This record gives sequence, structure tokens and C-alpha cells, in this order.
Amino acid sequence: MASSSFSSSFPNIFSWIQNLPPIHQWETPSKSINLCPSISTQPSLNLSLSTLKNSKLCLSITADYNLPISLWTSKKITPNPNSKTLIDRGGGGSSNTAPVAAMLCNFIEDVLRYCSTRSGASSSVRLPRGYPLQQHQRVAETFNAAFLSLSFVVCIYEAPADLRGACLHTLKEQLARPEMREASKLLMRQMGSGVEERWMRSMNLAITNWTAEMQAARAAVETPSQLFSYSFSMVGLWKVQLYCPIIAMTVVKASGPSPDDRLAFSLNYHQLEGVIQLNHRVAVHNKWIEIKVNTDNIRCDVVKLLTDTLMSERGAGPCEKHFPSRIALQMTPMQQASVISVSVGKSSENAAREIGVEKGIEASFEPPAGIGLHFSAGESYTTRLRPWKFEPSVYGNTANLNWFLHDSEDGREVFSSKPSKLALLHPKAWFKNRYSNVNRPFTRQGGVIFAGDEYGASVSWKVDKGCLGGAMEWEIKGWIWLTYWPNKHRTFYTETKRLEFREVLQISLI
Repeated sequence: MASSSFSSSFPNIFSWIQNLPPIHQWETPSKSINLCPSISTQPSLNLSLSTLKNSKLCLSITADYNLPISLWTSKKITPNPNSKTLIDRGGGGSSNTAPVAAMLCNFIEDVLRYCSTRSGASSSVRLPRGYPLQQHQRVAETFNAAFLSLSFVVCIYEAPADLRGACLHTLKEQLARPEMREASKLLMRQMGSGVEERWMRSMNLAITNWTAEMQAARAAVETPSQLFSYSFSMVGLWKVQLYCPIIAMTVVKASGPSPDDRLAFSLNYHQLEGVIQLNHRVAVHNKWIEIKVNTDNIRCDVVKLLTDTLMSERGAGPCEKHFPSRIALQMTPMQQASVISVSVGKSSENAAREIGVEKGIEASFEPPAGIGLHFSAGESYTTRLRPWKFEPSVYGNTANLNWFLHDSEDGREVFSSKPSKLALLHPKAWFKNRYSNVNRPFTRQGGVIFAGDEYGASVSWKVDKGCLGGAMEWEIKGWIWLTYWPNKHRTFYTETKRLEFREVLQISLI
């Protein structure tokens, strides 16, 4: 059983395991530590480490009732018999077979098992070559981040109702701490992009389920983080990766009657996945340094968190979802005193006119009353609007880049307007069948891709040459608007949601 006194913060699981004595020095067959604070009228959530046959161990998360309930159990762990402590970091073998690495992989694999859209993909995880097992601090950070995430997911799906609320509140606060968010970013980089995507879909599915449960009970709930993002700068590239469950985004505009349960289900069970890639180049001139940044790739996708079968059985189908309607980036050098000037390119044209004149004359002869000639002439003009328009601007030393989606029928900005009821009923409106229509403004999966050759010219800053040899930091802030207009579902409900992210990136001036 856990101790009667509890800490208000989540324990350092890595240090706890590392500092345990070898098995032969244990007085009891198991050791446990409290994960969440408890009050006298409620059970607690514990982590237990128990001995098995053949000197093996296993971890388990338990609900500490009078008769403990096991919520999760790890794979078998083989400790190093030659270590003076219970678990040795290196284990005398490769990084993939060391006990610590094996436990970390176990945490990751078991989080991935809650991803419903993995389509039979293997859950086996291998840490990249060179995993820093000898860098104690980094290992501890990623180990604790992975275990905390696993505890959060397990608590959502497995914990009894009387225990779940209080424990999730504690776990949520720990996940939102700046130190834990930084550790999670490091964990993402180590897992690799494929595992990272499945990990985030598992985590955001759990967050969506928990939020939906709280909304159904009309209880207020704040997600651990509305948005998860990280960034890095290397080899002339800035990259920002971001994920956000749709249910956690802020509604900025809604109209029409509330969505029915099936539509609400489909809208909620998606997540936003975004990538911002910018190229940067440094050119040294006689009297200044030019730093040039241009769009390499901007990708924004709205991805389902459940299978097509579930989305159709419980929802209005996987095609009833939000779509990107505006993306805004703001790039600001942090060392304002060193900046001499900033320059941006031109806006893109979003109205391309195709004028075709058709003239016709109709004549009719009406006997026997006499000859009657009837003439009619007509001319037709065709205007084609590009759905996306790019528009840059400058405020002080800050460069603002905006991509706007326009209604191709009336030219209005989509994120700030709504279609008429007549348009909502019209079967051939541009936003109907928008993921299969040949003139769709999105990819078939419902996202958008902006490349620098078509949307977005470069931005350049001239800075003082005295900065040469050092480094400069840039703040990148961004906003993404997602809009829902009905696709195939019959409804007058429309809404627009928005999220905001911020990252700081660096350029070496050498």
C-alpha cells in the first residue's frame, strides 16, 4: 500500500527506479510509489514494481482500493545482476536491449495500442541508433515524459469513475508544465515521424474522449494542452510541427442550430496536423548581413482519430469535418536593435479572369399567319477565382504572411463569412463534395499544401554586420483557422475554430 503522506507533484519515476536496491535486498516482494495525491475518502493511484520468477520484474499501475485493481502491467523486465542498483542504465548490452530502453519502448508501445486508426500496423518500437543512454538527464526526462503520458491514457480508459477525475486533474497539470512539455518534444524527436504521428493520434484520441465525456456531463474541463508543437532549426531549414485535437480548439464563430449528435461526433473526432517549413539563407555584404527566409512547404491536414466504420456508425461519416480556411504566420527578430530593414514580396493574384464571349441569334418562322422573325442575342462572361490568396505585410520589423481561402462563387473570405441557406442546400456549391470534386481547393484527404513556388515569396532582413559570428533568434507565431460548412450532411450549422502557436528558432550568422 502507498504511504499515508502524498506529494502534490508527480514523482520522478526514473530516479525512484534507479535508486531501488537489488532484488535480494528487498524485504517485501514489491515496491510501490504513489502517483497522484489522495484524500482519505478516495483511493490513490500507485506504481508498483514486483518480483517474478527467474529474477524478473514487472511494473504495474494500480488503483489502491482495499483489494487493489490493476490498470496496466508492463512486459517482463530483466535487471542487470551485476549492477549495484536495481536497474543499470546500460545493462551491458546495446541501447535497444538495455532495461531502461526496453521499459521506455514498452511505455511507447502501450500508448500506441490505444490508437484506433493504426490499421493493423505493428506496434513494435525501436529507439534510434545512438539513443543517449549515457546522458542521464536526457534519459530521465524522456523516460518520465513517456510514463506520465502512459499514466494519463491508462487513467482515461481504465481507471474507475470515482478515481479518474481527481487523478486526471493531477496528471493534466503535470503534462502542462513547461519542463514536461520540453521533455515531450525531446521524446517526439527520438521516436521518429511515423511513431510520432501514431503517438499524437493516441494521445489526442484520449483527450477527445475525456473532453467529450466531461461535456456530456456538462462539466468544465481544460485539456492538458490545447496544442502540442515543437520546432528545430538546422541545415538552412526552420521546421515547426504541431498537433491539436479539434475538440480543444477555440470556437470564434458559429451559426445555425446546434449540430445533432451524429454531426457533433464526426466534427469532434478529428485532429489538426500541421507542418511549417521555411528555408533560410545568410548572405554577408560589405556593410550589412542579409537574412532571407522563404516558404518551403506549409501543410495542414485534418485527420480522423477513429476508423471510417466508427465514424459512419456513430457519426455523420468521416467526410463531415473542418477544413483549413486561413493560415497566418508572424516572424519577428528578437534582437530588434540590430535590424536595419525588412522586405517582403508581392501578394498573389486570386482572381484570374477568363472572358469568353458567346453571341447567338435565333430566328423563327411562324406560318400561316405570316412571316414572323424573332431574334435574340446573348453574351456570356466567365470569371475563375483562385481559391487561395497569399498576402504579406510588414509591421515594424515583423513580417506577416497570410493565406486566405475564398468562396469561388462570390469571392468572400471563408473564415469570416458564412454561406447563405440557399447555398447550403445547393448540391453543386463548391463546398459540397469538397474532397472529391475536381475543382476542390483541398487535397483528397481534406488538407492544403502551400509551396514557395506558387504561394509565398521570400522575406529578407538586413541586420547590422556587427552580428556576424553570433546567432540571432526569431519568434514565429502562427494562427490556423478551421471552418466547417456541411459537406453531404443536411444541416444549417457552420462554425470556425482557431488555434495559436509560438516557437523560437535560431539562425547562426557565420
